[in-house]
Amino acid sequence: MPEIEPKDRSLKALKGLHLWHAPMSSCSQRVRIVIEETGRAWESHPIDLEKDEHATEAYQAIHPKGLVPALVDDGRLMIESIDIIQHVAGQGSELLENAEADLLERANAAQADLKLLTFEFLFRAGPPPSTEQVAAFEDGHRNDWLKQFRRDFAQGFGRERIDAAVRRTAEGFRHLDALLADGRPFLSGETFSLSDVAWMPNVHRFALMGWPFEQTPRLQDWFDRVSRRPSYGAALLAWQNEEVAGVFAEYTRTRRAEGTDIRTYGGLQS
Repeated sequence: MPEIEPKDRSLKALKGLHLWHAPMSSCSQRVRIVIEETGRAWESHPIDLEKDEHATEAYQAIHPKGLVPALVDDGRLMIESIDIIQHVAGQGSELLENAEADLLERANAAQADLKLLTFEFLFRAGPPPSTEQVAAFEDGHRNDWLKQFRRDFAQGFGRERIDAAVRRTAEGFRHLDALLADGRPFLSGETFSLSDVAWMPNVHRFALMGWPFEQTPRLQDWFDRVSRRPSYGAALLAWQNEEVAGVFAEYTRTRRAEGTDIRTYGGLQS
């Protein structure tokens, strides 16, 4: 669904590129990377997920699922990150023309597991929301899936669910590593493309969790290569709260010392 009709009709009068995004949202990160790669001017509309700004009536009039990102380009609204990055790259661009649909689809499918594992291995580092915050989110947000996800997180995801997400993630990373076995510098071949953009935030996120990328050395080399691009620094690192990243790092070290970090799930150590 590349383009939708906005409930907030004022969006149709907006000129230029407007992005509603969260600093450490992986889907927001891939959109910002493409914007940096294309050099397009844009207006930033940050959404504070910790304060549940995505549960407000005003934001849900922009994004009916209450998620980030959402993009408006001269009055046209798009809410799915894979659709957005293709739109921003533009028809005929190397970014789009050299990308592979299969890799974009795989990156899109990987988001559910990335979300679950992010909450389990990073966001548990923070204090739980107050009773009042939980009630306000339940009352205000209309996305039933997201509300159930929050309930599941509060109750604990369970070993089997986490194991399955880790196994699928590992399979995805092994697939990428195998593609790179022919010596190609980028995921779709000789040219940097949306295939790379779609996966860069995922690898960055799992690195924060202490994922064993030594098991996929070609993928690690690829990430070292693409993370030197200016767009990575401007679109991802510049928006990363280093204090929060430090909390994540300490939490990862604590779980590793306890023997409960991500490497102990999904057969990663076998």
